[in-house]
Amino acid sequence: MFKKLLFTAFIFTVFAKSLCGQELAASITIQSNKVDNQVDPKIFAQLQTQLRDFINQRKWSNDVFSSEEKIDCSFYITIESVAGPNIYDAKLSIVSNRPVHNASYSSSVLNMQDAKFTFKYQLSQPIEFNENRIQGVDPLESNLTATLAYYIYIILGLDYDSFAPKAGMPYFNKALNIVFNAPEGSGISGWKSYDGQRNRYVLIDNLTKSGNDKVHDIIYSYYRDGLDQMTEKPELAKNNILNALMNLQEMNEGAVSGMLIPIIMQAKFSEIVGIFNKSDKATRKQLLTTLSLLDITNINKYKEKLD
Repeated sequence: MFKKLLFTAFIFTVFAKSLCGQELAASITIQSNKVDNQVDPKIFAQLQTQLRDFINQRKWSNDVFSSEEKIDCSFYITIESVAGPNIYDAKLSIVSNRPVHNASYSSSVLNMQDAKFTFKYQLSQPIEFNENRIQGVDPLESNLTATLAYYIYIILGLDYDSFAPKAGMPYFNKALNIVFNAPEGSGISGWKSYDGQRNRYVLIDNLTKSGNDKVHDIIYSYYRDGLDQMTEKPELAKNNILNALMNLQEMNEGAVSGMLIPIIMQAKFSEIVGIFNKSDKATRKQLLTTLSLLDITNINKYKEKLD
């Protein structure tokens, strides 16, 4: 009887641990060579470890993720300068990927840079975040975790959108809450509408305002109806991807934003070329017409491969 109770307790413990499956499999890289002669290298080594644990060990949703379901993502922090005692100006690059159904590759979902990331950090400083009390005692310390939490919710929202229609909205709303309650203080920027045309405020505004509801359906169509169907129904999948891109271009004509659509299209060149390079001439012509307005920066590269 005692052994049976022990076995039951063991099973319960394993089950309970499985319910704690975190959402992210994130790598953190801090590049500090620009300030290495000014700062003790232990500081960034410790910060890198703390941030990795903060992102990967914290639960960011109520859902259970198996190890295979964890979202592959990367955060690159480049320290640009020392702005004051324990205060750093940095650039933050964020990348997240999504596996494609029945395929051996992953598709880029988010690939962007935040060039205005200022924070305060010193040895032994705890890394904390409370979504109900985002503004801490020291705004520059709070800005470190508030910014990372914001992008984590953006990653989650886009990933959920790619698997179910509008499923990412709860996470976009969490990111919006961070914007509304973001730290304020000298050196902190990126949270206000007047902080430039490409910032955290603009991005989440584009993703949550009612006039842009269609973007969530486009994301779902591109990934779930498109990429995930390429193995079993390639022609249908290509048609769905082309329609998704055309619908995105319709949004672009509506002057949604100078930020959202380039972020969606970022790092899509190789993927789109790989999908359509053997399509018939009429399809490639329609695609190039759409891309000439949707991704003008890369249009010559598209023409070289698809024309």
